[in-house]
Amino acid sequence: MRFDVFTLFPEVFDPYLETSILKRAIDNELLEVHLHNIRNWAADKHHTTDDTPYGGGGGMIMKPEPVFAAVEAELGYPPDCPLILLTPQGKPFNQNMAMKLSEQPRLGLLCGRYEGIDERIRQHLVSKEISIGDYVLSGGELPALVLIETIARLIPGMLGDPKGAADDSFASSLLEYPHYTRPPTFRGWEVPDILLSGNHASINQWHRKQALQRTLKRRPDLLTKADLSQSDIEQLYEIIRNTKLEIPNEIKEIIKK
Repeated sequence: MRFDVFTLFPEVFDPYLETSILKRAIDNELLEVHLHNIRNWAADKHHTTDDTPYGGGGGMIMKPEPVFAAVEAELGYPPDCPLILLTPQGKPFNQNMAMKLSEQPRLGLLCGRYEGIDERIRQHLVSKEISIGDYVLSGGELPALVLIETIARLIPGMLGDPKGAADDSFASSLLEYPHYTRPPTFRGWEVPDILLSGNHASINQWHRKQALQRTLKRRPDLLTKADLSQSDIEQLYEIIRNTKLEIPNEIKEIIKK
């Protein structure tokens, strides 16, 4: 899979892309990340990429000319792959969106900066807008890295465990179960006996129950999207009966079914 990233600060990306999973994926030719410095397409000798907004207001606005020139040079016009603008105004990013985007062989990522971008970029160049959360950053570089890693993890061969991405939190609309490793006793705190039993069927059942319980306590909203079996519903009912959790009405409706 290939990412083409359009940014004013390409140097932000290299340290992260040269680390751990992403580095191995790039070295193994599972992933390509091409960084395009928008300043290289600025027409004046000062490489100007921003200007004051018409009508007044604070901050500077990214100019349309260098952004259009950069994207057209690398992706054509209209772009021959989806061009995603990273912006607080975009649709909230989630695992389902990552899964759909991972089906694309190539994606363009446009990193905004300053107060924003000229609206004509949004209207005539961008195909999708994505936000990684309801807060404001200085630019789209960190969100772009979030998208690259989240989507790249879903590429076959990216992770050592073929089922690793499927087991991650949110992949199945459930939070992941607790994990333990050696030593079995640390400062008097024990690893649950079931995990040391070697009984894989019982361990899988424990994992599922813990995932249901953790999701119910921390993110009950996710349960409305989860594919729950009758056994899952019975386990949720038992968890609710044995705890004093405040259960949202929509979750109560799921349990009743």
